[in-house]
Amino acid sequence: MSFLTLDLNLLRVFDAVMTEQNLTRAAGHLAMTQPAVSNAIKRLRESLGDELLIRTAYGVKPTPRAESLWPAVRQALAGLEAAVTPETFDVSKAHATFRMAMADATAAFWLPSLMRSIESEAPGVNVRMVPLTTREPRPMLLRGDIDLAVGFFPGVAAQLSSDTSSPIRHERLYSGHYVCVMRKNHPLAKVELGIDNYCAANHLLVSFSGRAHGLVDEALAQVGRERRILLTVNQFFTAGRVVANSDLVTVLPKHLIASTGMTDALVWRELPFSLPAVHLDMLWHERDARSPTHKWLRKHLEGMNTTTLRAVANSD
Repeated sequence: MSFLTLDLNLLRVFDAVMTEQNLTRAAGHLAMTQPAVSNAIKRLRESLGDELLIRTAYGVKPTPRAESLWPAVRQALAGLEAAVTPETFDVSKAHATFRMAMADATAAFWLPSLMRSIESEAPGVNVRMVPLTTREPRPMLLRGDIDLAVGFFPGVAAQLSSDTSSPIRHERLYSGHYVCVMRKNHPLAKVELGIDNYCAANHLLVSFSGRAHGLVDEALAQVGRERRILLTVNQFFTAGRVVANSDLVTVLPKHLIASTGMTDALVWRELPFSLPAVHLDMLWHERDARSPTHKWLRKHLEGMNTTTLRAVANSD
């Protein structure tokens, strides 16, 4: 193959298909028909001498050659787009609707500031919150069900860091730690919290799936201990209300205690065993990476963690 004879339009189609991992969605993004997209990929296969994309039940899977090629193609197209796109962007004239997925406590922390910014800076921007019921939001992003996910997604960020072919992008917003939370005047609040009296208590677990097993149970199993989970809930606000009005204890990220709305009725204690750090990550799809309005949204969320989030997490 000679680069001089290569139709560079095929690379734009290739980038869209790699981004969407689905021919139909790529066709919609490019304002082309699906047969036209398929034909373009066929021509690129012939030019490069590689299958590039293999059809699966859920879309297409890139070959190793496609995975190695895509970063260079994406970088080149981004450079061209930046060169021909006007540098000025006025968010006050932008019109967009973002679908965002967060747990209730995360949303309670971020949305007030975001709404103030939208009202004052971006009156044409709307937000639609989507329930976050999983620690694996990538399928929602791939399907286009949401534009942004913010939360604790164990293992996802690590996988993305080593997977250059994934169209999902991520950024760490904050790293904190877990604490044991209970009502004020709880018997355990008056004594040293050890593993024996911790395990003897009745527990509440915040579980999006309803599964009564989590990181704490894995940590306890490593030292041959277990606890009784009397109740699982799928909202941090509910957890705060229940714990504040019962003898149940729960484990929460320290920075999210304030978001339960029950700070005055709760106290926290350090756990008598070690848990991995809790990370707050922001995930989005490559299709939105260069959108000026989407960039504005991400920049706002990035800015919030520099002072406010740390101040809340470090407060008693």
